[in-house]
Amino acid sequence: MPIESQPTFTPEAAELWANIPADVKKRLLSNVWCSQCRREVTIRNFTGAVKAGDLLLVGTCSDCRGDVARVVEVG
Repeated sequence: MPIESQPTFTPEAAELWANIPADVKKRLLSNVWCSQCRREVTIRNFTGAVKAGDLLLVGTCSDCRGDVARVVEVG
């Protein structure tokens, strides 16, 4: 099993992520669209930043290791 790095977040993104309940975080991370696999996958090795007021998670697909992203609307 590969060792995954701790997610890196900007300070503002870390604050938003900390306010999301653990069960919701799990659902968000396991429900990311991969355009290469053409289905929902789990995001791995992700980073977090705030873009246009929303939380943006950017990482890799758990299956094909292609680039994936998840926008979490806040506010």
